[in-house]
Amino acid sequence: MKCPFCAFEESRVIDSRPTDEGERIRRRRECLQCGKRFTTYEMIESLPIIVIKKDKSREVFNRDKLMNGMLRACEKRPVSVDELDRMIDEIELVLQNSLDREITSTKIGELVMEKLKDVDEVAYVRFASVYRQFKDINTFMTELTKLLEKN
Repeated sequence: MKCPFCAFEESRVIDSRPTDEGERIRRRRECLQCGKRFTTYEMIESLPIIVIKKDKSREVFNRDKLMNGMLRACEKRPVSVDELDRMIDEIELVLQNSLDREITSTKIGELVMEKLKDVDEVAYVRFASVYRQFKDINTFMTELTKLLEKN
């Protein structure tokens, strides 16, 4: 680690502490040349997840877009924002842990529906109706029938 004061490349670690609920490590260092102390932070590098959309275009995964879609599905339903945050955390963890750096929007939609189905069936049907682009009442009824058969 290069010293910010004299640019010497060697330092010794004086103290290390976890921060941000264990997400990062704070290290106090002392330059071996000038003796001044400085702080560094170490964290896991997360590679961006690229979403392949239905039109084959690509964009970086955006947690806010996912939250907005889920909020619309859960509007006027007894689902808290904390619960939505937890579900999105779980979905993001699945995406980060997969070996693929590119994932289809279809796969993300399936993960969302899986989570919503367990939390609120009405929100699940709302999300599915937009996500699966129900063309008519028959496709809507087919999805409802599947939901009722699983219960």
